[in-house]
Amino acid sequence: MFFKHRALQAEYFDLFDRPAAEMAEGYAMLGRINRLFFYDAPFHYYLPKTLGENCCRSLSLLDLGAGDGSLGVELTRWAAARGWDWRVTNLDTNIRAMRLNPGVQWVGGSALALPFRDRAFDIVIASQMTHHLMSDDEACRHFREAWRVSGRMLFINDLHRNCVLYGILWVLLRLYRFPEHFLSDGLLSVRRSWRVGEWRALAVRAGIPEARVWLYGGARLMLQASRKDV
Repeated sequence: MFFKHRALQAEYFDLFDRPAAEMAEGYAMLGRINRLFFYDAPFHYYLPKTLGENCCRSLSLLDLGAGDGSLGVELTRWAAARGWDWRVTNLDTNIRAMRLNPGVQWVGGSALALPFRDRAFDIVIASQMTHHLMSDDEACRHFREAWRVSGRMLFINDLHRNCVLYGILWVLLRLYRFPEHFLSDGLLSVRRSWRVGEWRALAVRAGIPEARVWLYGGARLMLQASRKDV
């Protein structure tokens, strides 16, 4: 019960052949939970803090495992309200999920083998996608590829594997009366996630120099690394 090791059971949410209406409903429910936990707040804070506001005026971003693209839409809107031009490209393997939001920039592809040249984007981000990978080897490849195509900064976050977060989600998802499969996936997502020391070791394996990994709000892992030669 103390989740010493990651769970490797597949999540129902990751099935590509779900009915379109069910997939749309799933992303809508996920959006409600993400907004409740202020999933976009770390990007609002850490990107300007790390880069400086002058550097944030015009940025190209790549969002890995973007799902329906909601985060990119939110970040673009938030930046525009400050007079900044943030251009977000959304990457995901699930083409059907992309179609839920046809008004944004999409690329179909895997976070393990990105179809972009080195340093193609100023910022590479990922939010709550890493735990969908099956193994440390896959996570290492994901980190390595994300760093390869980032020109200025890499910023990845995900859930943290701990009992407190698991318990909070158990209560919250039941209060919202979400379907059983959504409840099961939400709890499984916590059990599939990594911990701080594990991500630090993966960042070293991936060859990311001076990567900073920390626990945010007791619930999320953060990994940030900046280029020193820009």
